[in-house]
Order: sequence, then C-alpha cells, then structure tokens
Amino acid sequence: MIALLITSVISSLFLKKKNLPVELFSEGLKYENDGHFDEAIINYENALSEVKKNRFHRDLKNKIIQKLKVLYTISEYQKNVQFTHKVAGANFNA
Repeated sequence: MIALLITSVISSLFLKKKNLPVELFSEGLKYENDGHFDEAIINYENALSEVKKNRFHRDLKNKIIQKLKVLYTISEYQKNVQFTHKVAGANFNA
C-alpha cells in the first residue's frame, strides 16, 4: 500500500515536470494571441529550455522554434517601424 502511494507520488511529480514545457507553450500562445509578443518570446524560450532538458516532445520543440522565429521577425519589424516613425517625425519637425 505504501509502495503504491510512493509510486503514484513520484509518477505524478514526473508527469508534472514533463508537462511544464506544454504549460509554458500554452501560456506563450495566450500572450501571443493577446499581442504581448515580448512575454510570448520569454515563455517560448523557457519552454524550449525545458524541452531540451527533458528530451521529450520533439514535435513541440520544432513548434517552439518556429514560433520563436516568427516572433523575432515581428519584434524586429516593430522596432524598425518605430525607428522609421521617429526619424520621419524628426525630419518633419526640422
């Protein structure tokens, strides 16, 4: 009876650890859908590091890498647009 209890506790801890990358990925999706791209990038990077630690979820790892590529591109685009607006505003005011 005690051995069964110990086994179930250990397996539940292992399963929770294994699901951490999935939880981080889901949270990243929520941030991405809400337009909070910087927070999404942080969650995806954390999920990717957890996937690499556990060596599970090869498909999830590939999805995270693709999401990060897209978000890095979006982030760079937004920075360039902001810079362009600042430069255009400075030239207009001069």
